[in-house]
Amino acid sequence: MEVDEGSSDGAPRIGRQPATSNAQLSHIGLQLFIEHGFDETTVDDIAAAAGIGRRTFFRYFASKNDLPWGDFEGMIASMRGYLAALPDDVDIREALRTAVIEFNRFPADEVSYHRERMRLLLNVPSLVAHSTLRYADWRQVIADYVAERSGLDPEDLVPQTTAWAMLAASLAAYEQWLRHDDADLIELLGVSLRLISTGFDLTELSDDHAPGGASE
Repeated sequence: MEVDEGSSDGAPRIGRQPATSNAQLSHIGLQLFIEHGFDETTVDDIAAAAGIGRRTFFRYFASKNDLPWGDFEGMIASMRGYLAALPDDVDIREALRTAVIEFNRFPADEVSYHRERMRLLLNVPSLVAHSTLRYADWRQVIADYVAERSGLDPEDLVPQTTAWAMLAASLAAYEQWLRHDDADLIELLGVSLRLISTGFDLTELSDDHAPGGASE
């Protein structure tokens, strides 16, 4: 049994072992959102379920809206690092495709949480609005890489168009993944991203690429 000195009422909290990581707290919050609804679940509810105080919650997440994203900043940094480490002779389309796929690759025991996370992010109005900030950070990584490889400014049309196209392809794959329980997210992303790299040449795709049955 552990004591958390940071309870919202100032008194020590005695009970379950407190959440000790960003991932643990994110999982607890997601479970509460699933059971009670996002809007109906408060920060105090999450903190109580995690065995921590309200102030401790805000050491992990700036707001309740940030919780479904988990360690998004760390993942963004990893994607930027992945692209920076690629040799300069790698085709830019392949570099972006593999970087986006790696960004969205999760351990098997995390997939169910990620599925619920994305259902929330794509359907809860307050989270959809908040997501624009996160998507902007994600697109910036793509735009910066394209600009560096092409000698352009990140705000120029080509880097920005590429970034928006990669985001659209990713979200389309996610929507298919959420519609089909037996679908493989990585395979869907592979198909969606390849559509962009081939200039939407549908002859490059086989009949196996129907919803829920795509192959990378």
